[in-house]
Order: sequence, then C-alpha cells, then structure tokens
Amino acid sequence: MTRADPAGLGRGRLTRWLPVLGQGTAAPPVLPPFEVGMRERPGRFVMRVILSAPRLTVPALLLAIVWQVGESAVPVVMGLAIDRALATGDTGQLVLWIGVLIALYVALTTAARLSLRLTACANQLVQHRLRGTLSTGVLHPVGGTAHAPDGGVVSVMTNDVTRLSNAVILMIIPVARITAIGFIAASLLATHWLLGLVVLLGAPLAVWLMGVLSERLARDTREYQELLASTVGRATDLVAGYRVIKGVRAEAEATSRYRQASQETLAGARRNAGLLGRFLVSSGVVSGTFVAAVMGLAAWFAVDGQLSIGELIAAVGLAQALLPQIEAIANLTIPNLANAHASAARFLDALRDNAASAPGPEDANWGEVTTVPVLDVVVPDSAGPGVTVRIEPGELVGVRADDRTAARVLEALLDPRAGGGVEVRLDGIAARQLSPGDYRSRVTVAPHRATLFSGTLRDNLAVTTGASERVDAAVRAAACDDFAADLDAPVGEGGNRLSGGQRQRVALARALASDAPVLVLHDPTTAVDSVTEHAIAGRLRGVRAGRSTLLIVSAPALLSACDRVVELPDDVPLPTRRTQ
Repeated sequence: MTRADPAGLGRGRLTRWLPVLGQGTAAPPVLPPFEVGMRERPGRFVMRVILSAPRLTVPALLLAIVWQVGESAVPVVMGLAIDRALATGDTGQLVLWIGVLIALYVALTTAARLSLRLTACANQLVQHRLRGTLSTGVLHPVGGTAHAPDGGVVSVMTNDVTRLSNAVILMIIPVARITAIGFIAASLLATHWLLGLVVLLGAPLAVWLMGVLSERLARDTREYQELLASTVGRATDLVAGYRVIKGVRAEAEATSRYRQASQETLAGARRNAGLLGRFLVSSGVVSGTFVAAVMGLAAWFAVDGQLSIGELIAAVGLAQALLPQIEAIANLTIPNLANAHASAARFLDALRDNAASAPGPEDANWGEVTTVPVLDVVVPDSAGPGVTVRIEPGELVGVRADDRTAARVLEALLDPRAGGGVEVRLDGIAARQLSPGDYRSRVTVAPHRATLFSGTLRDNLAVTTGASERVDAAVRAAACDDFAADLDAPVGEGGNRLSGGQRQRVALARALASDAPVLVLHDPTTAVDSVTEHAIAGRLRGVRAGRSTLLIVSAPALLSACDRVVELPDDVPLPTRRTQ
C-alpha cells in the first residue's frame, strides 16, 4: 500500500516527497481595486494594468530575457564550436563548447519555465483585481445607483477582463524579444558590421510597418467585441427572463431578436477574422522579406570570403532566430495590445455607466452617526404630512404595507439617493448626506428575492468578516437545522440543490449572520410552512439582541413577534417634479 502524495498534486513515488515551491494559497489574495477616474483614457489604463504587478512581472521579465537571449545565442555557440573545435580538430575545445551548449540549454529552459509560471501567476492576480474593481464599481458605485448587472456587464467581467489582463504579458515577452533582437544585431555586428547595421536599422522599421498595418484591425476589434458583448448580454437576459417571455407568449419575437443580433455578431466575427488574416499575411511578407535580405547578405559575404564557415552558420542561425522574434511581435504582441486597448475602453465604459457624477457638498457627513443609530423612514401620504417609522436601538419593528409602497420603501433603504419620495434618516441625519460606505456599514437590507452563490452552505453564510462565529446562531434562528447539519454540503449553481423554502431560509441566515447594526428584512418567510414560520418568529428576537431590526412583512406570525407594528398608507404618491 503506497502513501498518498502529501501535497495533493498526484505525483508518483519518486517525486511525491520533493518540496513544492511557489504553491498558491487556498484563499484568494486580498487586492485593492484599481482607482479609476471618470476621465481615465483606455491607453493609460492599459499601461497601469501592465505595470500593476511589478513583484511578479520584473522577475519574469529578467528570466524571459535569459530565455530569449539564450535561444538566440545557440547559433553563436555553434559557430564558435565549428571554428575553434571542428575546423582545428581540437578535442579539448570540442568538449568545452559542447559543455557550454549543454549549460546554455539548461539555463534557457529553466528560465523559460520559471518565467512562464510567474507570468501566469501575474495574469491571474491582475484578472482577480480587475474583476474586483468591476464588481465594486457595479454593485457599489460611488455617487451612482446600484442595480442588478445585465448581460453586458457579465461579458465585460469574462471576455474583456481576460483580454485586458493579458496586457501583463506585454511587459514580459515582447520586451524580452526586443532584447533578443538587440542581441542578434550585436552578434551580427561583431560578425560583420554591415549585417549588424542592417538589423539595427531594419528591425525597428519592420516592427513600425507592421504596427501601421494593424491599425485597421485594432479599430475593428473593438467593434467586434461590442457586438459580441451585446449578443452575450441579450442571451443572458433571455435565459434569465425566459419564464416571463413564455408567460406572455413572446418566444417567437425574442428568438427573432436574438437571431438578428447573432447574425450581426457573426458578420462582425467574419470581418474581424478576414482583417486578422490579411494582417498576418502582410506582416509575414514584411518579416520574411527582411530576414531573407539578411540571410542573402550573409551568404554573399561568405562567398566573397569575408565570413568563415562558422561565422556563416552563426549568421544564418541568427537570421533564422530573428524571424520568429519579429513574427511573434507582429502576430501576437500587436493583436494582444489591440485587444487590451479595446477591452480597456469597454471596461471603463461599464464603470462609468454605473457611476454618476462625483459627490458634491451635499454628500459630506454632516454629523457623527452612532454604531447602532436611530433609523427613521419618512413615508409620504397624500392625505397628510406622512408617516414616520422610527426604530430605536435594539427594537424589532414591523411594517405592514401594500406591494407598491413596500417596494418604494425598500428602494429608499437600499439606495437613499435614488429618490422616490421616501426619506431615510440615521440619528436625524439624512442618509443621502452620508457616504455610501458609512451608510452600508450600519444598514443592511435583505430583499425578498433569495439569491445564493454557487458553492457550499458555509460559503453562502460566512460572507462577511467574522461571520463564521455567528453562523451557528444564524442557522438556528433561520430554522435551517433540518438540512444544514453539514455546512460544507454544496448548494449547486444558484442554490438549485435546495428547495425554494430552503433557499429563502439560507438567505435569511446569511442576513442574520452579518450582525448588521440595522437589519431590514422584506418578507423573509413567504416560501416556508407555517410551523417553520412560527419557529423563526420565536427565535428572531434572541439572535438580534442589542441590534435594530425592521420587518416589512404581512405574515401575522412575524408581526406578532415585533415590539410595534406600523401600518403604512396604500400606494405612496410619487413626488412632484419641479418644472424648469
């Protein structure tokens, strides 16, 4: 019986006990989001992304230089071996240069392996940071109104973030290739001054010419990505709203619209692929002509007696090594830069679409708000001055209202800046005058719709710092005992392994585990049976001791557990807008 691999990497008997260097941690790293201004330009943002992980990219760059220059040095070593060993018949020199060649291969392969690993790590970290930036900007916009992300945001989060994060490679591989081109030019210059001069002058000219040829491709790439994102967004929205579409019998119209968008995207993909093909052909002609000219010039010097056999082999080998360097810059680096620039523009547009103008003077904090503040919700009433619902610290207050009024109250509590006529105050200070961070640190709103993450029960419950200590009490208060004995059990995608009532109770437990100073719950038990509802009502006060809780419900069991119940007028009128 063999013992298992302690590192869990599936290694064999001979390698399982070797140390594992640079293994990733179990938890994702905590990275600050990118600070993005409203006037941020795509080109500048791409440069910021490229330079955002220097602790990984700088070592990767140095190793990549060793890798690329080492590959370019192979024909030089072979040429020296031919001139100093084979041509002279010196066995000692032959052994020496074979050893140099072996050492060179060991060095360049090791450097290549480490460089690629560091590059992949930097790429993943930048992806994580970009997705964190986009998530924060969309779900918690500064000065804007948060709303559910649509399919376009999902496309940016996946496709565009992947393309933008690939810009990190631009600091590593292309710079190493340019360094290798410089080494090739210097080697040819040492072999024959004219060969080196041709490479020094011709290589930048060839790269510049290929950059000019790529401009049309770069413009079309952004247009194609916008079409692709629109189609992906429409497909996402179509799937999310399929029941509604089927309910109103609009399947044919929805299918027709999606088919039209898909056909437009297909046409864009064909156009973009055609432009890419023409660019690759034209860049291949440029690079091939340049390398052929260098090789022809070297052959002429060899025939003329200006180069030895070893120098000719070295020159031909260097010219052959020059071709993949130039082709990689043309075929990989330039399209990568074009894709990153286009994705950066879409990334910035997604952030701007979810943010309003910068906060003005009215957004400043006009006073200190206590840890557990007094919450006032002022609901207008067409028949009088309105109704004020006050929740003192530690109180459990119930509110009964019709669906439209409850929706407007919830909207105001979720975003006090949204308007709608309902005013929210904390310790007498209008919530719209507080910063979004200060407000959300004190008021947590759990909407009626239960949305779970893919993962385990524990992943869905312990979503805030320190919440794991309160999970057990929250699970019991939400009456999840009957199915949550194992918190590491998976819930499936979107919680599809749980019933509707179980999903609702998990969402309630998650809200309770947050231990928010002020917690607002909207109809948290509509999908559970009456016995479970009574159990939740009896346990709610204990788990929320010392905290304030506002229940917007119509269930008698929950209302009976409240300290007070406030009746709101039906159909709150919208505020009258002033005409300019």
